[in-house]
Amino acid sequence: MSDSASLHDITDFAESLALEAGELIRRERETNTLRTDYKHQTELVTHADVMADEFITGAIRKRFPHHRILSEETMPDLSQAEQLDTPLWIVDPIDGTVNYAYGHPQVAVSIAYAEKGEVQAGIVHAPFPGETFRATKGEGATLNGQPIRHSGATEPRQSLFATGFPYDKDNLEPLVRRLDAMIHQCRDLRRIGSAALDICWVACGRLDIYYENVSPWDFAAARLIAKEAGATAGHFGDVPDSYPADLWGRDILISAPAVWEPVRSILRSASGYD
Repeated sequence: MSDSASLHDITDFAESLALEAGELIRRERETNTLRTDYKHQTELVTHADVMADEFITGAIRKRFPHHRILSEETMPDLSQAEQLDTPLWIVDPIDGTVNYAYGHPQVAVSIAYAEKGEVQAGIVHAPFPGETFRATKGEGATLNGQPIRHSGATEPRQSLFATGFPYDKDNLEPLVRRLDAMIHQCRDLRRIGSAALDICWVACGRLDIYYENVSPWDFAAARLIAKEAGATAGHFGDVPDSYPADLWGRDILISAPAVWEPVRSILRSASGYD
């Protein structure tokens, strides 16, 4: 299933699912009173999240019954990422749920396809601005069909960065230390509210740097898009030997190549890693 033609088919399939799911969540927000709930007492989840998740995962199961699925709303079992024997789909039906519930436009459907722990295809679709980011491994990245490239930023002081914060507020101190270091040594911060779009914005040059701790469904597709756009993607902390780096969400750092090492040093120092 990994020859070029079939990977194209898979990327096309993922894009069609993302577009249809995007239409579903757009329509749901515009025509219905949003029904919201909380998972783990803190994280907002909408009825549209579950609807879109069931639509995407149902379609994948029907076409690829032997593939596994890791999805935020219906199958969030992270151990799936460690099993490398069969292909894995990584799905976030609405990345930016709080934005979605508040009527903000920065909302994305994220769908990634991985083989042996390596992401091969990724789609991030933002239904409200009508933007679709796409990548197939080795073939570059596009936004609405046009090739995209990172910003080419050369120094942190002139760089715009994005990050996010967890819903659970119990352990914010290390994040605040990192933020303090970055805000003093970079141009400014943007807080967009969707990790997938943060990373895609690095891919197309609207941002220079992104770092955060997130789950695979938040970043798997966007990380490939950024790499295919020439950005550097890695971690400022250590990745366990047993876990695929493409799917390890702790201490992610994605940026224009020239600023990656200096920013990694800033974040490691602020985190007490060095």
